[in-house]
Amino acid sequence: MPNSDDKMDIHSPSFEALSELADEHPSNYFDVEKDQSKLIAFYLPQFHRVAENSEWWGPGFTEWNNVSRAKPNFEGHVQPNIPRDLGYYDLGNVETMREQADLARIYGIGGFCFYHYWFSGRRILSTPVDNFLKSDISMDFCLCWANENWTRTWDGDTKSVLLAQEYADGDAEAFFDSIADALGDERYIKISGEPLLLVYRAKAIPNAGKWFAIWRKRAQQLGFPGLHIAVVDFYDISHPNEVGANSLVEFPPHKFNGPQSRPDVIPKITNSDFKGGIIDYQRVVLQSALRDVPRFKLFRGIIPSWDNTPRRQDTPVIVLNSSPRLYGAWLRYLRAYVRSESPEESGRLIFVNAWNEWGEGCYLEPDQKNGLSYLEQTLKSSFYRKGADEESGIDGARKQLFDALTHEEGSDPASGKASPAKRRAKLTLYTPSSFSQKIAFALRSRPLMLKIAKFVYVASLRLRGR
Repeated sequence: MPNSDDKMDIHSPSFEALSELADEHPSNYFDVEKDQSKLIAFYLPQFHRVAENSEWWGPGFTEWNNVSRAKPNFEGHVQPNIPRDLGYYDLGNVETMREQADLARIYGIGGFCFYHYWFSGRRILSTPVDNFLKSDISMDFCLCWANENWTRTWDGDTKSVLLAQEYADGDAEAFFDSIADALGDERYIKISGEPLLLVYRAKAIPNAGKWFAIWRKRAQQLGFPGLHIAVVDFYDISHPNEVGANSLVEFPPHKFNGPQSRPDVIPKITNSDFKGGIIDYQRVVLQSALRDVPRFKLFRGIIPSWDNTPRRQDTPVIVLNSSPRLYGAWLRYLRAYVRSESPEESGRLIFVNAWNEWGEGCYLEPDQKNGLSYLEQTLKSSFYRKGADEESGIDGARKQLFDALTHEEGSDPASGKASPAKRRAKLTLYTPSSFSQKIAFALRSRPLMLKIAKFVYVASLRLRGR
């Protein structure tokens, strides 16, 4: 029995997540409908010991080492982020994955997208997924080939390579053989009967179209009508036809973290060695809401937050101003988008980045700061008001999201609260072209040239009154 003196914190994120709509819309005023879009959360099969990480980073290393030793970089910066309900778990134990799946399913996650690490026949971090395939865990899933080099900088660059992708002769066939058993699992996610396979860096594959044709033929030989290949909407691609894929998958903060996403006020930096980037969650959300509907299949994506300080203490990318409430508003908008633009039921997918990327500050799992709040918002987004929300459509959903953006209070640790009118004015945005994004990506290995290009870009925006 709770103590009679106990008081509920009405300002806690959990209380707000569960109660904020109760007074806005009387329960008998609208019929509530279950949204049919499927949320798929990217899943990092790390957090267990492997020989390679012990060799490269020290005995017994897992990502928890990075997470636990992270330090704040500025005033108000919360580091380290400490897990709550699931603790510092070990994914070598399949029962941990069962607990994760149970928690995810309760709060509306429809599937995991496991990263698949494969290097010319060599698999890394394979134990969790192998254990999952042998289990009866009730959770749909798909795979994403994380085909970047492994490097000491954690970002797939070509310097300080620990394990490189080779794309050797015969690798296309060998790769497909490595995932064939998973594709045949009854839990594997399919679109119109075709298994869904994601590729992280499609443009890195020499003649990707040839590889994809081989995979589709192999899938047909297994009895499937084909293979739905979705590639991550990375900086170097703007249409799936460029590589012969079926669709693109949004992957925030990719393509959302340019100069147009900088906050108006930067908090006071306390780390004298800090050379990282700071962007504004609200501006990321705004870019998502303003994205035009493309003429190809695009799976929308969302992040609850982002802060890869654990991996890059002095040079991280940090997203300010995220909150469970704003995440929930963004997710409700994306669900409305999918209801409007995806008539095919099996194609109504939204990707959440991520379930457990603790090293990138990008996770739905409960932590000490927010508890279950992000998961509670995920569950709340599963329902919409039949009639009212349907009539207002995507434009109405966008307006509701804009209202949430302009009324978000106290989100900036440096500037405090702002009035809705002032905040709306601050959220004017110029979205860069895909051409400018490709230039920025091409110059990232030349810091001086990139700095000059960014300066010219920002100056041109100011001259045009942006």
